[in-house]
Amino acid sequence: MFPFALLAALPHAPLILAKAPAHLAPGDVIEWWEWAVFAALVLFFLALDLGVLGRRHDAAPSFRAALAWSALWVGIAGAFGVWVWQMLGAKTASIFAGGYLLELSLSVDNLFVFLLVFSFFKIPEEHRHRVLFWGILGAVFTRAAFIFGGITLVEKFSILLLAFGIFLVVTGVKMLLPEKHEPDLEKNLLVRLGRRFFRVAPTLDGRHFLTRVDGKTLATPLLLALLVIEGSDVIFAVDSIPAVLGILPKKMDYEEKMFLAFTSNIFAVLGLRSLFFALSGVMKFFHLLKYGLALILAFIGVKMIITEATPFDAFGLNIPDIHVPTGLSLGVIGGVLALTMLASVLFPQKDATAGGAGAAASAPKTDA
Repeated sequence: MFPFALLAALPHAPLILAKAPAHLAPGDVIEWWEWAVFAALVLFFLALDLGVLGRRHDAAPSFRAALAWSALWVGIAGAFGVWVWQMLGAKTASIFAGGYLLELSLSVDNLFVFLLVFSFFKIPEEHRHRVLFWGILGAVFTRAAFIFGGITLVEKFSILLLAFGIFLVVTGVKMLLPEKHEPDLEKNLLVRLGRRFFRVAPTLDGRHFLTRVDGKTLATPLLLALLVIEGSDVIFAVDSIPAVLGILPKKMDYEEKMFLAFTSNIFAVLGLRSLFFALSGVMKFFHLLKYGLALILAFIGVKMIITEATPFDAFGLNIPDIHVPTGLSLGVIGGVLALTMLASVLFPQKDATAGGAGAAASAPKTDA
């Protein structure tokens, strides 16, 4: 059972990598039972996360505990990458690493929006872990649907990659533009719909999503916060799924594309709750992250456009078939992120709180 072997194999990673085969056929490795075991492993860690981090209902997870869980999630993803390298080869492992690094970076950007939502609904720290758990659980199913649907559509209509590429370039350019106004969650579509379809209590009732007032069942602000976070993840997926598809080689096997896109995405999402509590106090050191992500999304978009430019040969344009090496993509993603975080530390944010500014930086994503 490969997932459990990952943890045991991690200390021996250098030896494993040295003996790794060049490549194995996807059908020889990615079997249905491996999908099943991966899903079981995800559910196991979600249950463990809820049971351990969520055990203390009257207090937020400590920084040390959140940092340890974040390190554990990264370690598990790294061990999985070792297994991919051993079974599918170095090139496939680098694709997984690029997808995971990209999705993890986009997830960090999402944390700014979470801070904005919690601040708006006045959710105390001791209840935020409950909202994030159920929000991330919903995100797992949302991402699965987007990935399986997106790759299936791209396999049938490859021209969609060109559309995705244009979309990512436009998104990157928009992220570079300054915001004209502060976000107002009162105008958020999900907030308005939630208050239209639910009777909302004026105050919280501890950690409960529903409460009883005068014999009537009402939604609490905690439930509204959950709805906004769930809806925000759908918006995040609109950016992240095309981005991870842009990393996958065009001629890669369909099952292998599905496996790499899904696992890299889910590993990044699963560690998001712990990462929130580990980084919430140092968000100011990521205030320039959105500019790095904008450049990365634009780069991936251009990569997708030039890769899919061959359909225009029919119009006599004679555009050559251009291939962007996987190593170059990984280098650009890692390099831009490193430079962005270094710049954030060297040029710290002034006269603004981490939560407010960070949320403002990601504000467009909250307008569902």
